[in-house]
Amino acid sequence: MGLKSAYYLILLAAIWGASFLFMRIGAPSLGGVWLIEGRVGFAALFLFFVVLFLKKQINLKENGKHYAVIGILSAAIPFLCYGYAAQYLTASLMSVVNALTPIFGTAISALYFRTSLEAGKVIGLFLGLLGVAVIVGLDPELLEGNNLFAVLVVLCAPICYGIVSTYTQTAKKVDPIANAYGSMFMATLFITPLLFFIPPNSVADIDWVVMASVLTLGIICTGVAFLIFYKLLNDIGMPSTLTVTFLIPIFGVLWGVIFLDEIVGWHTLIGAILVIAGTIKTTGFTLRTVIKPTN
Repeated sequence: MGLKSAYYLILLAAIWGASFLFMRIGAPSLGGVWLIEGRVGFAALFLFFVVLFLKKQINLKENGKHYAVIGILSAAIPFLCYGYAAQYLTASLMSVVNALTPIFGTAISALYFRTSLEAGKVIGLFLGLLGVAVIVGLDPELLEGNNLFAVLVVLCAPICYGIVSTYTQTAKKVDPIANAYGSMFMATLFITPLLFFIPPNSVADIDWVVMASVLTLGIICTGVAFLIFYKLLNDIGMPSTLTVTFLIPIFGVLWGVIFLDEIVGWHTLIGAILVIAGTIKTTGFTLRTVIKPTN
């Protein structure tokens, strides 16, 4: 990874870290389904104009199945998980759980390709799960009813990301911008039928702050973020791109504390350290092997 890619990686982490903040603002009134439909819908609309402006070829007929897999596994399902959980959990906690993505990705990839996990990766997997257990087990409020269920739901998001990261290792190469638009378009189609069965939580509480959060969530935290993500994916590959998950909890916690007045307990900090340590151990990440100066 060159220094330019490292810059984009940090920018992406800051943007995706902010997504948990905006979901926390919008979820109480909109609910998970309407919030996420707005997120992927505005993202798809933004990316549609990007595609038109750059005159990119989408080839929906040829790449439709690919877009559907990416859209459902990297956006629709995990976003719905976070949208539901945002009604009960803090932005800090959700951003920490998101850091499990490379851990689940490594485990799922090993199962799919039938390769054995090295001892270090097994230790990393254990550390990551232990980190979540520390956060949840030492916070009595998270062990109650909807909160505990929300924790279980939010764990499904990094599992989905792990599955799609394995899929991309064998998937055909598609233009990054076409990939971003195609996946958001398919995610929007996937979620739309749910709107007829699940209404918003409280229409009366939907104000300009909520709408601004949804717009920012869709255009910046999804549309722009996925353009950066797929560019990094093409430039440095999936393993290096997934190192963004080391940084997302830092920004997720930071934005939550600054803008939502979230209180981060010592158990959350210890759990976050364990999760990030597990991720580093699982991926074998080192600055020396990932970042190098460019001419």
